[in-house]
Amino acid sequence: MSSTRILILGSLLDGPMNGYQVRRRLEVMGADNWANVAFGSIYHGLSKMADEGLLEVVESGKGGKTVYEITETGRLEFHRLLLTSWHEIKPIVDPFQVALTFMDRLSKEEVLDAMHSRIHQLKMQISMIENVIGAKQRYGAPRHVDENLRLTSAMYSAQLAWAEKAVKQVEADELP
Repeated sequence: MSSTRILILGSLLDGPMNGYQVRRRLEVMGADNWANVAFGSIYHGLSKMADEGLLEVVESGKGGKTVYEITETGRLEFHRLLLTSWHEIKPIVDPFQVALTFMDRLSKEEVLDAMHSRIHQLKMQISMIENVIGAKQRYGAPRHVDENLRLTSAMYSAQLAWAEKAVKQVEADELP
């Protein structure tokens, strides 16, 4: 199931939009940070979902600004995908875990340098997120969008706590 598909259909629940408007809506929500959405795929997704009957072209405007509206079939598909996402637990794919698998291929100094860098970056990310919470509403995002930020911050905080403990283990030659 594609997160982009849910995001496009969900954006169009508020009324007809062209691809640029859908993109702007998703940018305001910060979807590029937590949904791994490639904004270039929005235009392809709109066209494909129109071919599937989930969307209807309501205006073929100048300069290629095609306006789409969600169909009843699209609303049902959005609802199905949304509920599926709430009920399914899927692994979070993080390239760091791949790197962690091969930490024994690095020197102790390289591991410690990388860990300290990661700790610094995690602290910066957590701080940036805390500063953004509440600000997106000024640009039209619903209040509950902040929950994505809080969840991301919690995941970074868990990784930070792990990294701070792991540094001590590496320093004590307990890892790798």
